[in-house]
Amino acid sequence: MDGYGALRKIPRALLRISFAIAALAAGLALLPAAAPPAFAADAAASATNEQCLACHGADGMEKKLADGATLQLHVPGDTFAKSVHNSIGCTGCHTDVNLAAHPPAENDIPSKRSFSLAMTQVCRGCHADKFDQWETSVHAALVRNGDSAAPICTDCHNPHAVIKDAATQIDQVPCQKCHSAIYTAYSGSMHAAYRRSSDKGYAPICSDCHSAHDVKPTSFGQGPEHGPEAACFGCHDGVLAAHQKWLPNAALHFEVVTCPACHSPYAQRRVDLMLIDSKDSKARGTEQVGVPLFDASAQSNGKGIDAATLWNLLQTLNRAGIAEKTVLRGRLDVLTGPQAHQLADKSKAISDCQVCHSSGSQAFQSVTISLVGPEGRRVGYGANADVLNSPTSLESVSGFYAIGGTRIKILDILLALAVLAGLGIVVGHLTLGWLFKYFGLYHPHNGGHGERPADGGGPKAA
Repeated sequence: MDGYGALRKIPRALLRISFAIAALAAGLALLPAAAPPAFAADAAASATNEQCLACHGADGMEKKLADGATLQLHVPGDTFAKSVHNSIGCTGCHTDVNLAAHPPAENDIPSKRSFSLAMTQVCRGCHADKFDQWETSVHAALVRNGDSAAPICTDCHNPHAVIKDAATQIDQVPCQKCHSAIYTAYSGSMHAAYRRSSDKGYAPICSDCHSAHDVKPTSFGQGPEHGPEAACFGCHDGVLAAHQKWLPNAALHFEVVTCPACHSPYAQRRVDLMLIDSKDSKARGTEQVGVPLFDASAQSNGKGIDAATLWNLLQTLNRAGIAEKTVLRGRLDVLTGPQAHQLADKSKAISDCQVCHSSGSQAFQSVTISLVGPEGRRVGYGANADVLNSPTSLESVSGFYAIGGTRIKILDILLALAVLAGLGIVVGHLTLGWLFKYFGLYHPHNGGHGERPADGGGPKAA
């Protein structure tokens, strides 16, 4: 029975295999018929692309524009084949092109900029979320203000060569086109070094700190949660607790000192006094302060704003009837944007208190007074270093003081005199008491300095 049973199983197994093979064959035979639209669409797109590239794939394809400039129309076929846009084909974006009547007899394009601006609406058709983010950015604000150099979609993304995740590579970030000095500084930083070294883990690139589309100018609010170091805290969690282990009054340092001021050890430093609203600590804008007024104040003997001019400016801004008062809040920062990106390893960060807390510290020799422009970027005006240590500045810069670094000498003298006067009163009082007691002089007031003699002698009270 066992042998017979085994023999019976063989034909059944073969039968099952035969049915499976037949089913698979039938499925393969039906597959092209089941999905012809997708293949047909791809084939049609490919055919259209080939038709377009027959001309646009040739070197030297270009068009003279109305303003005399030249618009390059050459599209390398091999590059476009690797692009994410290859799947939608040429007509996916160029929907206005009629291949039967192309090129048209007339197609006047005023300038390359106007053509690129018009094409951003094509990008918006598929990337509405990214476009909405861009519209809230400083880049969009610059475009609205008429800045012809402000980046739009095609300035960062070549529409015919968009490769997924290419912008995350250090050597391919589009930001370097406009921000070359900052890119060079970043390339030499510890962030770039860590990013290039895959064994050391994650390190940020431009878009990680500044975002990709909703790029905002550096925030000018007070406190680390609003300032430029807010981006740093996104990765460096727990830094305040780490600094509190060795840095006295660490929380206050975080309020008035930016991260690059210590972590870019070879940078020049400056004190930036920002005009802010006393209630919400938000930075004042040029439309609130009045640029003509500020420009006039900046012309202090050609040396920048001095202490007296700054005092007069604040008096004007806070004149009677103004509800929202303007005050100055200072922060120690690096001098330039590139220097802010020259971040070194933490072992090289400045940790010597004398760098700042010493008389004549270099960190306090450069001073700027700042407000915010219409597009959100900082507008800085040079100021004399004396605005930090002039008696006139006592009220103006009360929000920024560094022990040993910003010294108002006349106040030091007055303080010394006050201390001496106080000591003099105490010493004088004790000396007089001793003299009265020593010479047996009677003081007529209650609790006199000595007891009246028992025989009634001594000086008589009047």
